[in-house]
Amino acid sequence: MRITSFNLQNLRLRGGSNLDGARDSDTGETADPALDRMDRELTAQVIGNMKSDVLALQEVFDRATLDHFHDNFLLPAGVRAYPWRHCSHGNDGRGLDIALLSRIAPLEVAGHAGLRAADIGLRGDPEKPVFRRDCLRVEFAGVTLFLCHFKAPYPDPASAWAARRLEARAVRRLVERRFTDPASATWLIAGDLNEPWKPDANPASAPLLAPFSVDLMARIKEQNRWSYYDRWADRYAMPDAFLASPALARAFPRAIPEIHREGLERAARRHSGIHLPSVGSHRPHASDHAGVVVEFAGL
Repeated sequence: MRITSFNLQNLRLRGGSNLDGARDSDTGETADPALDRMDRELTAQVIGNMKSDVLALQEVFDRATLDHFHDNFLLPAGVRAYPWRHCSHGNDGRGLDIALLSRIAPLEVAGHAGLRAADIGLRGDPEKPVFRRDCLRVEFAGVTLFLCHFKAPYPDPASAWAARRLEARAVRRLVERRFTDPASATWLIAGDLNEPWKPDANPASAPLLAPFSVDLMARIKEQNRWSYYDRWADRYAMPDAFLASPALARAFPRAIPEIHREGLERAARRHSGIHLPSVGSHRPHASDHAGVVVEFAGL
C-alpha cells in the first residue's frame, strides 16, 4: 500500500468549473485563470508521479471540488481513477478541509469535526471543537489511518501552539480509544501537523511522538528532510508527517518516505532535483508543499 499526504494549497471550485490555483489570497496574489489552471495541472502531475493507492489531502474546499479535480485534472493527466472519495466539512473558517482519495475500499471513514475536549476527557474550551479542521479515521484491512491538518503557527504563535498541542492530545486519545494496546496495533498518523520552521525542544506534537509513535520522516537524511517552502520569508520546513505505530514501523523497517518536490516553484533553490517542465520561478507551481509518500509493501 502506497500512502500519500499532500497539502494542495487552497483547492477550491468556483462557479462549478474553475479551480483556484495554488495561491494564498493573504499574500496579495489574485486570480489568473491561465495560471490557476496550470497550477492544478501540475498538482495532478505530481499526484500521478507518486502512484499512490491512498491520498490524504489537505486544503480541499468540499466534495464537489474534490470530484471536479479528480474528473477534470487527474483523469486527463492519465492518473488511474480513485473510486472512493471523501471530503466532509470541518471547522476551517475558509472551508479548507481534509479529503481522501482511495483505490482501496475503506471499511469505515469517521470524522471528528464536532469533537469537544470534554468528550474525550481533556481540558479545553467547552464551546469550541478541538480540531481546527478535522481528524479523519480511515479503516482499511491491515491498517488504520488518522488524517490530520493542525492549526497553522500564526497569527499568534503562543495560542497556535496551544491549539496544536490540544489537537495532538486529542489524536492520541482517539488512537488510545480505538486500540486496547496502541503499540501493538497497526496505525499511521498522516497529514500537515504545522510544526514551525525551527526544531522545537517542546513541539506541540510531542504527545504523538516517541515512544508513542515512530517518526518515519526521521528515516530521511536530515539535510533532505523538508517538504514546504515559503517564498515570502524564504524559509523551508517539514510540517508534513507520517507517524507510525511501533508495530507498523517494526514490520516495515525499509518504509522510507519519498518527498516529491518536482512541482515546487523554482525559487525553492534547496531543491536541486528535477522540476516539471512548466513550473515557474514562483507560479505556476503544484503547491507550496511537496507531496510525501510512503510504501508498506505487501500491506
